[in-house]
Amino acid sequence: MTYLVSPDEVAAAYTELRTRVIALLREAGEGVANTPVPHCPAWTVKMAVSHLVGVPEDVLSGNMEGVTTEAWTQAQVDRHSNDSLMSILDAWEAMGATIDPMLPHFPVPVNSQFVFDSCTHEHDIRAAIGQAGARDSQSVRVALGFIRNMLSQRVQPEAQELLHATINDFDFFRSLSGRRSVEQIAECGLNTSAVQAVIASMPLSIPAASIPE
Repeated sequence: MTYLVSPDEVAAAYTELRTRVIALLREAGEGVANTPVPHCPAWTVKMAVSHLVGVPEDVLSGNMEGVTTEAWTQAQVDRHSNDSLMSILDAWEAMGATIDPMLPHFPVPVNSQFVFDSCTHEHDIRAAIGQAGARDSQSVRVALGFIRNMLSQRVQPEAQELLHATINDFDFFRSLSGRRSVEQIAECGLNTSAVQAVIASMPLSIPAASIPE
């Protein structure tokens, strides 16, 4: 059984996400640029957006050495440190003409991981500026498919238990992307030990304190 969404649907989900986040932040204005992002304590909203823009920039330039490492991500943030939030959004929007035709041809499941990461940061930003929404978007569906596909390939009992969990999709997504505290994970009905075991095997961590969303 495959849990992954088709490449064309993954591509459409990313395009919709980009359009949605750009519109959200243009409406919010430059004033939110330095708003701290509680889910990424070292980042502001502008820094989170710099990463969202930086990943496709690096894909297009072929700069994939150290992909997904902290140094690779930090370089994305650093290169936009002197740019305004609005100019970064403009650059992200303009990039669509080049990156969008490539999206259906990204390797599987890297394409879904790309959307999983982008969707995770969309909701980090939404929490930071108090603008919840898009919790049933196509990008959340792609992220769920990525998570469940990952769980299905693991033999640990914890992974198999989580694979068959029946809770709210958004809560499942945020819990398995390291965005929910142990208390929040328990409240939504997941086995906290199982989530902790899976998160420990990923480049993620569980927040020490609950972060409202």
